[in-house]
Amino acid sequence: MLRRKVFLAIGASLVCSPLAVLAQPAAKPHRIGFLAGASRPGVIDSSAYGGFTRGMRELGYVEGKNFVMEWRFADGKFERLADLAAELVRLNVDVIVTGASVAVLPAKTATNIIPIVMGASTDPVGAGYIASLARPGGNITGVASSADDFSAKHLELLLTVAPNATRVAVLFNPNPSNTRIVTRDVQAAGDKLNVKLLRIEAHTPEEIERGFITMTRQGAQAVIVVFDALFMRQRQRIAELALKHRLPWITAQREYVEAGGLISYGEPLAESYRRAAAYVVKILKGAKPGDLPVEQPRIFELWINRKTAKALGLTIPQELLLRADNVIE
Repeated sequence: MLRRKVFLAIGASLVCSPLAVLAQPAAKPHRIGFLAGASRPGVIDSSAYGGFTRGMRELGYVEGKNFVMEWRFADGKFERLADLAAELVRLNVDVIVTGASVAVLPAKTATNIIPIVMGASTDPVGAGYIASLARPGGNITGVASSADDFSAKHLELLLTVAPNATRVAVLFNPNPSNTRIVTRDVQAAGDKLNVKLLRIEAHTPEEIERGFITMTRQGAQAVIVVFDALFMRQRQRIAELALKHRLPWITAQREYVEAGGLISYGEPLAESYRRAAAYVVKILKGAKPGDLPVEQPRIFELWINRKTAKALGLTIPQELLLRADNVIE
């Protein structure tokens, strides 16, 4: 009888074990929020933002399988970022990724608990987002943009194609927190090169239009466009206005050059977002954001639109063309 009871127990366990395994719930996908000041692109995966999901795939995380995205775009209306950040907090996302400097403060204000990964942020230490690059502390880490470090290089490259320029306009949106740093460094570069800089502010598309009229009236001979979510959305119009007013110009992102801009020099946004994915994965595996050192740019690209140069009546020096990562003919 005892032997029979043992066999029955073993048989019952063999029958029940597969059912118990089948009854176990599948692991719940991680929920990741992405907060950006710009507009949502038509196809995210082929845009710069797609660098993030591509980076996740490289690390074995497939969207819709083991993580889901909560994309939030402010369409250039930065005042909406606070509400969008609060919405992500209410959704109880596992991590918030910020698309640019302008999105970091709203995310930081919304939560000091949910980890925040900066996709790109100019001078996060100076802005007060983190304690230091090596030991950020708190709930924020990620990738630090070097837009402020481009200032002298941008002016140098601009003067290479417009060597006679002595008055250069700087088009910027004063709303983002990094603007003060960037314009300060551009001014310092201008002082060293004996170039007078004209500060042109623009908060709206209409002000961008008026800004080009103002800079032309003030005798500007070239333009530096400071990176901004509004300007990124208006990049084709900026290219048209620069051509209309016969002004050579430079910025940090190649997307402007693809839209008809003249020159760009800086780190590819897609690469910054791809590296942000590595931070997210580490955090999902248990790492504390405050213990993860903030990385700085590793890759810099020079893009030149030769077609635009010809339309402006400019000849790009051969040595600059040879240095370019991409030349649009």
